[in-house]
Amino acid sequence: MRIRPIARDDLDGLQALAQQAGVGFTSLPDNREFLAGKIEAAASAFEERTPVDDRLYFFVLEDEVSGELAGCCAIEGQVGREVPFYNYRLGTLAHSSVQLDLHRTIDTLFLSSDHTGDAEVCSLFLRPEYRGEANKHLRNGALLSKARWLFIAQFRDRFPDKVLAEMRGVFDENNTSPFWESLGKHFFPMDFSEADRLTGLGQKSFIGELMPKFPIYTTFMAEEARACIGQVHRHTRPALEMLKKEGLRWEGYIDIFDGGPTVEAYIDDVRAIRNSRLCQVEVSAGASEESVSRWLAATTQMLHFTASWVGRGPTDDNTIVLSEQEAKRLGVATGDSLRLLET
Repeated sequence: MRIRPIARDDLDGLQALAQQAGVGFTSLPDNREFLAGKIEAAASAFEERTPVDDRLYFFVLEDEVSGELAGCCAIEGQVGREVPFYNYRLGTLAHSSVQLDLHRTIDTLFLSSDHTGDAEVCSLFLRPEYRGEANKHLRNGALLSKARWLFIAQFRDRFPDKVLAEMRGVFDENNTSPFWESLGKHFFPMDFSEADRLTGLGQKSFIGELMPKFPIYTTFMAEEARACIGQVHRHTRPALEMLKKEGLRWEGYIDIFDGGPTVEAYIDDVRAIRNSRLCQVEVSAGASEESVSRWLAATTQMLHFTASWVGRGPTDDNTIVLSEQEAKRLGVATGDSLRLLET
């Protein structure tokens, strides 16, 4: 398994991923024309033809044996520059009465664009057949999540100070969002899937136009909707745990539609970025591949960025010894450089 930039001939594979991702996966709508535009935008970003603050770096996880796309992930260089980036900020209002000797605090939601200009790690999706116990040794989810940090570390000057990730919120057994049913549907003349589709297509101006500008008291919402605030979809929990281990934290921001948490960190504080290191490659015909590896390796060229697991770490002289198969998978030769991370 390896991570690589999405290519212009990956449209069919990307649409298949979008169809499996389903409702609530806002950044990957099942719209062929839009997905083709996303691929072209990513190609332009990797070729560095797009301004730094408007780049989308989109990656796919490729099955080396079958050639299939097993998953995807992405990095937005900066959010909110061209299209507004909205979320809710959870706050607290205190009310007191001296006469009645009462004091109450009430949770509130404020419409916010506080993350404008931050980078975003997004669009992480792994096909169901590449998850689970049968694929545990491949560590596909970790590969998708962590490869992005090695990319940011290698090209640190292309990114701002902070990074965020929006996590998919709670949906019930009928694929309905209690948060949306209690709040969003009262302000938007459409169902969740249509609002989600428009947002995924980049048509977000209606959010600022239709949502109330004043604080929303959560006490007016249904109890099951309030319980969803800052909570994630059951399939999103592993991704959230990986982000938390890297140092991203929930600071009280949630998704407009489903109430899922937005986690964030200063980029230079992210564990994988701090701990990654550059090493020189040595390819050895006698080296064998390990069945399970603690080391993630990534190439250092943007246009041909590739990441995969490797069997061993660096030697004392900062050399990484690769098998011929590992070198082929990464597209490197003796004397090239790799960025390594122990996981």
